[in-house]
Amino acid sequence: MQVISGKDLSASLKADMAKQVATYKERYGRLPKLSVILVGDDLGSVSYVTGKAKASEEVGILNETIRLDASTTEAELLRKIDELNADSSVDGILVQLPLPKHIDEKKVISAIRREKDVDGFHPLNVAGLWNNTDCVVPCTPKGVIKLLKSQNIEMKGKNVVVIGRSNIVGLPVSKLLLNENATVTITHSKTENLPQVCAKADILVVAIGKAKFVTADFVKQGAVVIDVGVNRDEATGKLCGDVDFDACAEKTSYITKVPGGVGPMTICCLMENTIECYLRNVAK
Repeated sequence: MQVISGKDLSASLKADMAKQVATYKERYGRLPKLSVILVGDDLGSVSYVTGKAKASEEVGILNETIRLDASTTEAELLRKIDELNADSSVDGILVQLPLPKHIDEKKVISAIRREKDVDGFHPLNVAGLWNNTDCVVPCTPKGVIKLLKSQNIEMKGKNVVVIGRSNIVGLPVSKLLLNENATVTITHSKTENLPQVCAKADILVVAIGKAKFVTADFVKQGAVVIDVGVNRDEATGKLCGDVDFDACAEKTSYITKVPGGVGPMTICCLMENTIECYLRNVAK
């Protein structure tokens, strides 16, 4: 069993990005800029936004965090997005989710210009992913593929089971795995005999949002397990994944841990997406 460290891989990739970005001001006249909007003061969201600002600094990307009160109206948020859309110095726009209940997330995501949508959630970027045309690829699914490739794990022809069908992780990671010629089964809360279905997987990607949901009976001997979940263990109060790591690890050939697995790769791929949006912007 080998633990795949997203923390180590992301550090290496960010160091490479920092070398690239260091050349941009001389070549293009300015640095890439990411604008992050945080509505309210949800503790988890504040932590994520702080992590994004720190990563931007490491890579050399200009980062602007716009903090808006939880009472901000949908119209006010949309006006702020319009301002950023019109600002040619802003390459990437990210609105931290979840938003307060009085704001329509779909409307907000659609309001961000496709070319600045570093999360890859805009409907046209989603369409591009499924049509195999130019698009911004969502950060977490992109990070999952990078983790697998970092260990030269063969995806072609392999049985891959994805637990979860969200638009943010489950569906896009399934498409990226199909692009690698894997045979993909998407499972979810209504799947019958879920442990037996998962136990046939050469690669198991878990993104269901339930702490330690996946136990040893879900895992085939020698399987690769990628744990996307981030939860709080009620017993210990510590962060944990959707996979019961201690119960499953010995059956696996490769496995990720929480924290330190997929999470750092999500932020790393956000930096990569910002750079890609910047390069397209300065090439106009």
